[in-house]
Amino acid sequence: MMTEALTDLTAAKDGVETSTMVKSEDMSHAEQPIFNALGRDNSAAREKPNSGTKAPAAIAMMSTASDTESGIFSAESEMCVEHEYELDCFCQTDMKVICTHCAVVGSCQGHSVTPLADRVTAVRNQLVDACEKMQLQALRIEKFIEQTLTGKEKKLQVAASTARERVVAQVSVAREALEEEEQRLLEEVQQEEERVEQCLLTQRAHWAQAMASLARTRSRLVHTLTHAPDAQLVVNTSIQEIAERVEEAEGVGEPYDTEQLNMKPCCSDSHLLRGMWATAMLNGSNTHGLSSLKFDERTANPLLLLSDDRCSLTFLQKKPRQTPPYDPARFDSWPNALGSLSLSSGTHSWKLDVGHSAAFKVGVCYASLHRKGSGDEARLGHNDQSWVLSHYNGEYSFWHAGEKVMLQVATRPQKVGVLLDWPSQTLLFYEPESACVLHCAAYDFSAPLLPAFAVTDQSITIVH
Repeated sequence: MMTEALTDLTAAKDGVETSTMVKSEDMSHAEQPIFNALGRDNSAAREKPNSGTKAPAAIAMMSTASDTESGIFSAESEMCVEHEYELDCFCQTDMKVICTHCAVVGSCQGHSVTPLADRVTAVRNQLVDACEKMQLQALRIEKFIEQTLTGKEKKLQVAASTARERVVAQVSVAREALEEEEQRLLEEVQQEEERVEQCLLTQRAHWAQAMASLARTRSRLVHTLTHAPDAQLVVNTSIQEIAERVEEAEGVGEPYDTEQLNMKPCCSDSHLLRGMWATAMLNGSNTHGLSSLKFDERTANPLLLLSDDRCSLTFLQKKPRQTPPYDPARFDSWPNALGSLSLSSGTHSWKLDVGHSAAFKVGVCYASLHRKGSGDEARLGHNDQSWVLSHYNGEYSFWHAGEKVMLQVATRPQKVGVLLDWPSQTLLFYEPESACVLHCAAYDFSAPLLPAFAVTDQSITIVH
């Protein structure tokens, strides 16, 4: 049907007056945006040739390279070069402007063809829709900038100001508390220093006087011994007098050391300061995790099964059939094992996954800790060679030199961490997930320390 319509259209166009073509050529820029986009400035000078005549050779020669290649229309005229008819149709198959003859008997025969005016209208509508969409999008962006971003900026300023005030307020409270605690501790240290100094002065004066008294008594006895003749010595010096002098000397007493002459370590102890120090150490960058820490298989008790990577210890309910060879480093009675690294400087931490173990110990010890026998000298925490946190029968405690300190643990930790700060000689146990301090104490470590472990229920694992 499109072919028939185009045929009728072609027949009707044979009698079209030249004025029609002139009128078409005089269309405004707004009505013919596609043709004006071609950049022709002499559209008013174009004339439609008579039907059946050929286009002038000059027009054909002025065609652009692309027009020549397509063979459809000339850049100097809106006329079909092949049929010399007005280009009033659009081939949607080849996406080009054609005349009606091109659609009926030309190269576009059988293609999808539509009137050029309809195509122009459709394109114009699409352009209008695109412009409207862009305009609406620009309005939305403008609204977003003016309302959302501006509002966000104001909220940001308020939130940032509030956050700064909160930080300053919290730090101010913490600083004030620390300054008060610092002042209190310094005063206590000063008072303790003055007390010990006074005790030392008193002792020094007392024993200086005693030495002077002893010196006088001894001088008299030496003078009598060296200067008195034998007869006078026997007559004037009685045994009772000598005994009195000896008793007088003995009355001076023997010097001995007392705790009153030592400064009490607790004078500088502060729960607040220890907690803040521990938090700073755990969150700071000066702590070095022992990424290469493993269990030393030479020290592991035969009741402990060591994993292939030497990072897990599992307690065996029964003794293994094959007893490991004798090793002086191995614990033969208590289910202990030591770490593979020796620590004598810096700040280090390590963590253990204790899982559901109901009985374990973790801490540090000297390398000189006894390994043989079932006595306390080889039992972690029951001698002055080891410091451990213990979990047994649902209770958490800290052990050293046989002394037990009960620990308050709100929830049972799945992991336990150990932090050793050698410069301050401080040992700290904590819960890694919350950085909650379980126990913290300072000691005078006199030798390098080894990580120490024990387990009598299920297993424990070093976490790297």
